Amino acid sequence: MPLPKAELHLHIEGTLEPELAFALAARNGVELSYADTEELREAYRFEDLQSFLNLYYELMAVLRTERDFEDLANAYLARAAAQGVRHAEIFFDPQAHVARGVGIGTVVDGLWRALGRSEENHGVSTRLIMCFLRDRSAESAMETLDAARPHLDRIAGVGLDSAEVGHPPVKFREVYGAAAALGLRRVAHAGEEGPPEYITEALDVLGAERIDHGLRCMEDPALVDRLVRDRVPLTLCPLSNVRLRTVDVLADHPLPAMLDAGLLCTVNSDDPAYFGGYVGDNFDAVRSALGLDEDRLRELARNSFLASFLEDDEERRARYLAEVEAYEFP
Repeated sequence: MPLPKAELHLHIEGTLEPELAFALAARNGVELSYADTEELREAYRFEDLQSFLNLYYELMAVLRTERDFEDLANAYLARAAAQGVRHAEIFFDPQAHVARGVGIGTVVDGLWRALGRSEENHGVSTRLIMCFLRDRSAESAMETLDAARPHLDRIAGVGLDSAEVGHPPVKFREVYGAAAALGLRRVAHAGEEGPPEYITEALDVLGAERIDHGLRCMEDPALVDRLVRDRVPLTLCPLSNVRLRTVDVLADHPLPAMLDAGLLCTVNSDDPAYFGGYVGDNFDAVRSALGLDEDRLRELARNSFLASFLEDDEERRARYLAEVEAYEFP
């Protein structure tokens, strides 16, 4: 049995495995520009963030109906449960779907057909986080928030993702203010490719409660001190960092130094179908490459539940934390 953990940085569109992509393409009459699953899997060996995003958005064309989103989410939840995930806070990108004619209601209703039964079917509790694409306009983000209003009973928070460089958090000040007024939790990608200043801006301008990635905080000692003092969680994605070249090789990943500094780090998978592994695979990889001992792994698992948005169910959080403490490594 794997170490119990929460996953807090997971883009549901990034769990689209080649086999499911072809199955959905066939179901929906979508022509893919790849001969078979092997050729498509080879295309997953991209060079950088932009080449990944190009493929990521191209393959979204197969997602058309509620059933498609339900199948996508169920496939992820089954894999996650097998790797020890007990709680998942799942990102989705409504703008990417609306732009190709798929309404936000189709996306949310489809995902919820899986998430609403996730505990029963997979033993995984869930939260849904709607992300804004930072390379699109602030006006588009606000339109997306407005369109989401009828679905906020199933959306726990908002996030900010896609190409970071040149799109500072301040661009989304107004929409994050509106989200806060609606009672939504707030997270934001910052400090992956963008500078440490983007992390500070996400905290001060957007009111972000959790920073997705945040690697580059290590370039700013005062920022590290602040993140430690305020217990701001960082959702790190080690295999993603290597695949997107923000870290050359996993052995060079700053995770141990970040933990030593007292940062509240968690380990997640980001876009696991594309980045070479789900969250349990990420735990295994950092354990091997960075020599993390059982105490460190338990700390990462504990952090994942402490960083999760379970304030409305502290009894559940306590139960999950007890599972972490009771876990016996094989």
